[in-house]
Amino acid sequence: MYKRQSWFCSIAAAIEQNHDDAGIIWPMPLAPFHVVIVPVNVTDERMRTTAEHLYAELTARGVEVLFDDREERPGVKFKDADLIGTPLRITIGPRALEHDAVELKRRTEKAATEVPIADVVEQVVAIVKAETAA
Repeated sequence: MYKRQSWFCSIAAAIEQNHDDAGIIWPMPLAPFHVVIVPVNVTDERMRTTAEHLYAELTARGVEVLFDDREERPGVKFKDADLIGTPLRITIGPRALEHDAVELKRRTEKAATEVPIADVVEQVVAIVKAETAA
């Protein structure tokens, strides 16, 4: 029983220290998922296949990934991702895909950066490894 209470207190302390008005901001080592993949329109073939490809690549590299494949408006998905507190978000939208890129955003930052699809897996893996290294 003691270990369970200790674990719960640790999680509660982490949430108390790592949140904002939008929700939880999980530290990478405690995050249930390291990254959430958000295709803006899951019915768009290219967005969906890009999301599925990134999901498979990141999962194979040991990254914990949440794939938001709901048929919701992008704003709803973004708000939910912030509420859950996943440290990284990959957004797959039409504008970035025109440049063979996706948007990568940290939960702690306001702005996303455009990253080539060919580079995003390596960047995410590097971030996760750097922030989970003990």
